[in-house]
Amino acid sequence: MAAFRLLALDHVALRVSDLERARAFYCDVLGCSFEKWQENLGLLQLRAGAALIDLVGVDGPLGRAGGAAAGREGRNVDHFCLRIAPFDAAALGAHLAAHGVTAGEVVQRYGAEGTGPSLYLSDPDGNTVELKGPPTP
Repeated sequence: MAAFRLLALDHVALRVSDLERARAFYCDVLGCSFEKWQENLGLLQLRAGAALIDLVGVDGPLGRAGGAAAGREGRNVDHFCLRIAPFDAAALGAHLAAHGVTAGEVVQRYGAEGTGPSLYLSDPDGNTVELKGPPTP
């Protein structure tokens, strides 16, 4: 018997070159909300449903410990996925385009709830974000 049971993803921490630009993207484009600012660490925490997306400024105390900033040639992670509802491909495409975000093709991909529609996009620091809809019956 295991000593614990894994429940869910709690948070993702991304090192970013411009905290305000990243905050605008995750809040204005993807709908996160402000959770907490930890000035002593240079850590901005945003609410993403039941999870958090932590933004670590590379020029802050915590960020400096991690080395160079992420970019197209050196990313923090391969990607992370945000489950969204509803998944209306046309409305989603229009919303992202209105914010100057180019999204990839909508493809059926397997995730935690099964196979369903998803698309990839990049945040301002080059991190890949997957937006995923409900499983397809």
